[in-house]
Order: sequence, then C-alpha cells, then structure tokens
Amino acid sequence: MGAVIRVMVVFGGRSGEHEVSLASARAVMHTLHRGERYEVLPVGITREGYWLSSSDPMRELEELARKAASGDESSVKSLTSATGKLPVDLLDAADVVFPVLHGPYGEDGTIQGMLQLAGVPYVGSGVLASSAGMDKVTMKKIFAFHGLPQVEWLGLTREEWENDRINQIKAIEAALGYPCFVKPSNLGSSVGINKAKDAGELAGALDAAADLDRRIIVEQGVDAREIEVAVLGNEEAEVSSPGEITIAGHDFYDYEAKYTEGGMQLEVPARMPDETASELREIARIAYGAIDAAGMARVDFFLERSTGGLLLNEINTIPGFTPTSVYPKLWSASGLPYEQLLDRLIQLALERHGVA
Repeated sequence: MGAVIRVMVVFGGRSGEHEVSLASARAVMHTLHRGERYEVLPVGITREGYWLSSSDPMRELEELARKAASGDESSVKSLTSATGKLPVDLLDAADVVFPVLHGPYGEDGTIQGMLQLAGVPYVGSGVLASSAGMDKVTMKKIFAFHGLPQVEWLGLTREEWENDRINQIKAIEAALGYPCFVKPSNLGSSVGINKAKDAGELAGALDAAADLDRRIIVEQGVDAREIEVAVLGNEEAEVSSPGEITIAGHDFYDYEAKYTEGGMQLEVPARMPDETASELREIARIAYGAIDAAGMARVDFFLERSTGGLLLNEINTIPGFTPTSVYPKLWSASGLPYEQLLDRLIQLALERHGVA
C-alpha cells in the first residue's frame, strides 16, 4: 500500500435514514479531502439500491431526489438503469471502505458481509455486531443475558399486532403502562419512534412502526436524563467522557431534535457523581464487547432522576457524523478532534483486517 490511502466512502442507501447518511458523508469527505494522506473515492447508493460511482455521486443522489419529488420517474429510471447494484469491481480501487450508511441495508451487516466476502478492509463492526446492534429486540436480549440494566420492554411482530390488536394493547398496558415508546426494531435516528400516553396513541404508534418494520419494540417510559458515550477501538475499547442530551421544544429526543440546528444541546462532561460516570463507562464497554463491536459505537443510557440508577438504552454501530452529531462531539470534548478521529477509525479498520 502506498503513502496515500484510498478511502471509499459509501453513503445514501435504501433506509429511512438516507438523508442523515448524506449529511454524515459530506462532513466525512470534506475532512478527508483537506489533507494529503487520503484519496477519497465517493460512492452513492440510491433509495432503490443502485450504486453511483461518478465524479459527484452526492450531486446525483440529490438530483434524483428532486426528480422523484417532481414526479419525473422516467429520468430517475434512466439514471439508475445505467448503474449497478453490486459493483464489486469498484472495490478493487479501494484500500479501505468507510460505510457512512445508517439503518437497514448498511448498518445492519449487509454491506459488511459483502465487503467481508470481497476481502476489503472496512471501518466499523463486522457482520455479527452490525446485525445485533441494528435490531433492538435482539440487542436487548443480548444485554439481558449479560445482566445489564435496561428499561422494561416488549417485542412483537407486525403480524402479531395486526392479527390481535386488542390483546396486544392489553398486554403492553399490563406490562409497561403509560407513557411508553414504540419503535421499529430496525431503524435508528429516532425514525418512526412515537410516544404513547393512552390506548389510542398506542394503536397509532404501533401502526406507524409496523409500516416501517416487521419487528416492533415497545419500551416503558421513564423519568430520566439522556446520557451518551462514544466508544472507540477493537479489542481494547476506549470510552469518551459522558455527555448529557437536553432538548428544547420537543416532547422527547426525536428525529427533528437530533438533526435540526439548536434542537438539542450536549453537555460534556455530564454532571454526575464520579462513581456513576465510572459505572456508566464500564457498562458501555461490556455492551460493546457483548455484541462483538469494533471500530466505533455510541452507547445511550437513561439516568433515572429519582434513584440515580443507570439504564442501558441501546448501542449504535454507525453513529451519525453530521456537524451536530453526538459521537464526534463527545470525542472532541474528550480531546480527540474530528480529523484525528477519522484517522483512528481508518487505522483501526486496517489493523482489524491485518493490513496495517
């Protein structure tokens, strides 16, 4: 491998987090372009799953979105028909792939499996951790096996909900009560999450989640502070200082709060006793190892206001890299600025795959 590392940044994708992926990729590519250490090879994936490897796939994806919104389906089909769905030959040009894909068909082990078969190093977790970290029901079962503290929750399928709506609502009310939060099991960025305060809202939230995923999770609402940490590393993981999320004008930490400038504030380090911060970081390490994560992850917690107890919420194996994203902000506040963070992630990928 030469002095210049060829980094293929893959973005877009078929999930509901397509737009978040574009925003993350802009920041990643802009930073990698600034130095002379990397050659950036941008590859976009359309919402239909076609790969774009032109000189400016970001512009093409945005143009496709505009044409689709205007009803110009013929132009969309003309452009996407000229591309491929699995351009494995493109991978020969890359020393390492940086998947900046959030949600299904990117964060869930699918692209990781393809890259593994092709023998190409890539940033982030492997197939097992990616798939386990994507599916919230599976993730919570793994955390329960390791005895990690969590909120009370129930999982169900779309079929179970649609075939027995009344009894499913009764079961949720008996086990969790109100308020509760309904989520698609396999989406992130708070896409499709709704808070339910009564049976009517619960039914609507379950319908909304079922439209997005065949697996659904319902979690008990808790009066708690939102705390997050960033994890970095392969076998030896480092954990950032904890940060507290505060939101303004939102009932909970939803999609708009996450990705609208000023929608949330991050305080690092979060105010808490030293022993609580130590416990939180240790739980994050255990959760990271429990799913066999590598490279990076963001681990989210609830800190109960009444008891000061910690509850593990979830792990995200490809956290957002937008200018407002928590993961890079946590590392920046912990002494690792954005550019150096990308360097570390690429180096960890090469080490993990035996290249460096």
